[in-house]
Amino acid sequence: MKFTPLLTLCSLASVLAASLPAEEPAVASATETLAHAPAGSRIDIASGPDWRQLVQEDFANVNSWDDTWSFIGNTIACTGKPVSVIRSKEQFTNFELVCEWRHLKKAGNSGIFLWTIPASLEKLAASNKPGLPQGIEVQVLDLGYKEAYEQNGKRKADWFTCHGDVFPVGAVEFMPFPPVAPNGKRSFPTKELSRGVGEWNHYYVRAINGEVRLWVNGEEVSGGKGAKPCTGYLCLESEGSPVEFRNLRVRSLPSLLKE
Repeated sequence: MKFTPLLTLCSLASVLAASLPAEEPAVASATETLAHAPAGSRIDIASGPDWRQLVQEDFANVNSWDDTWSFIGNTIACTGKPVSVIRSKEQFTNFELVCEWRHLKKAGNSGIFLWTIPASLEKLAASNKPGLPQGIEVQVLDLGYKEAYEQNGKRKADWFTCHGDVFPVGAVEFMPFPPVAPNGKRSFPTKELSRGVGEWNHYYVRAINGEVRLWVNGEEVSGGKGAKPCTGYLCLESEGSPVEFRNLRVRSLPSLLKE
């Protein structure tokens, strides 16, 4: 994997974290607040302690080429070739994730995998062939993808959207929040908030005790619950088109007692 030199930047999250006590009770309190936030609510993102930016040292190649991914400052650039992923070196259970992303070509396709199953990654790595792992995918699609899909003579694009679908891939259990796709597996967004090619979009993902909730550009739109497994790797997806991620940050959270 080609990693260009990484510049050390001080994000707003780290500045805020320096001024706040990084104590477990504070994090637990914040987690409880998020867990009971009403649907459709806006959230003050990355304003508390313990956020950290993911950099080149936090990732390992799975089945990408050496030049598929480049880390430049706070930006992670992907060529889109081959269809493949990089994964976090750490596994996560309960966490929050924030990032910005933009497609550099119309009809681009990508995604972020949560709770990716280790065995599926090992199989991909051993095969050294294009492919994607098993886990919960948070879709990252350009607005032109739907138009291109239908113009290429494929069936009607009623089984996906370009605004933040959340769905299981492979041997994963998941109960999507409504509205759902015709096959009942994808959580469709309640609002269409994604921006087009070349424009930055903001995702906030909250994953706790098997529940995933996604905010797109500041508003909650999709998600689901009952994910099994609900521990695994984070993955960034390369799927045929150049895409960039920036300011990718995570915060691990304690487990919550089930009601």
